[in-house]
Amino acid sequence: MRIHGYLVGIALLPGVFAQTPATAWTYKGFSASGYLDTYYNQNYNTPSSRLSQAQAFNYTANKLSLSSITGSFSYDAKPIGFRVDAGYGRTYDAFFMSEPKHTEWSRYLLNAYVTVKPAAWKGLQLDFGKFVTSAGAEVTETHLNWNYSRSLLFAFGPYYHVGLRATAPIRPNWSVGGQVITGWNVMRDNNSGKTMGFTSLNTFSKVTVANNYYVGPENNGTSSGWRNFYDMAVTVTPNSRVSAYYNLDIGRNKYPVAGAATFWGMAGAARIALNKYLAVAPRVEYYSDTDGFWTGTPQAFKEFTLTGEWKLNESFISRVEYRKDWSDQPYFQVGQTPGLSKHQNLFMAGLVVVLKPGLLDFGTKSKP
Repeated sequence: MRIHGYLVGIALLPGVFAQTPATAWTYKGFSASGYLDTYYNQNYNTPSSRLSQAQAFNYTANKLSLSSITGSFSYDAKPIGFRVDAGYGRTYDAFFMSEPKHTEWSRYLLNAYVTVKPAAWKGLQLDFGKFVTSAGAEVTETHLNWNYSRSLLFAFGPYYHVGLRATAPIRPNWSVGGQVITGWNVMRDNNSGKTMGFTSLNTFSKVTVANNYYVGPENNGTSSGWRNFYDMAVTVTPNSRVSAYYNLDIGRNKYPVAGAATFWGMAGAARIALNKYLAVAPRVEYYSDTDGFWTGTPQAFKEFTLTGEWKLNESFISRVEYRKDWSDQPYFQVGQTPGLSKHQNLFMAGLVVVLKPGLLDFGTKSKP
């Protein structure tokens, strides 16, 4: 579970079916790529803690921060392969702080799993190890999302899992999967039970629908009381310049002895490419933490984000972003006073450099 009070804890849909890192160097089945992601986050509440609340990765305030420097390495499963994403930065710190049991040796790994995919299995793939979650309409890598900051639904959802997952194509436009995992954001299980995950991905000409369901015991030190979590993401791409998504999360965590906490939220976002270099991406959200499960305070959030993007090419991506978070309770820190304000205003500027072949080929411009 993430830290209460201060939450520090494909482009669109989760990469549960993805294997090779995008825009990579490849040689005889081996692939390598990487990226550098840095940002400045100005919080106009000027919290003395220098932390922006209800943020997933960009939680440091009023200073320049390294979000992530990551190297990705993989080997095609023929029939056995692997993927490792390793690095350093605030993203990795957020993963680490979200763990009930901190595991030092794994804190610099986003993905670290072995893949088995024999040709005779007709597309069935098994992955064993640590992998990012299948839930959500956004992913860990900034440059694969539309906005710089992650949504409230991302922040209040799982980040990663450890265990076994299986994916298989049922039809050309439909893939399903199952997972047996330690739980939410745990390398070492925090109880004696296991969580089950079920995934479905339908891809049509202009619409993609992803459904994810996780169920299992998540309370620390006991397998009594289960958490049920449903996530749906629908992406619509009417043409090459415009895309939009709708994301819905519904969760309920039953406590070991009595009672339960319910949480749910929905988000909508769009990306409009103005030309080859410029794009804008608005996002709106509502999130109900009515029992204070995530933040320790029963409350409901609203959030609005507007992101502008300038992309020199596929390797150099810069973004500026305005974001406003509201709560129906005094929750946000102002100066040295916690819980003084019902809102916070953030301005962010970020730069992502994607390491890939042709990094300095400025003659090849990006397409919308």
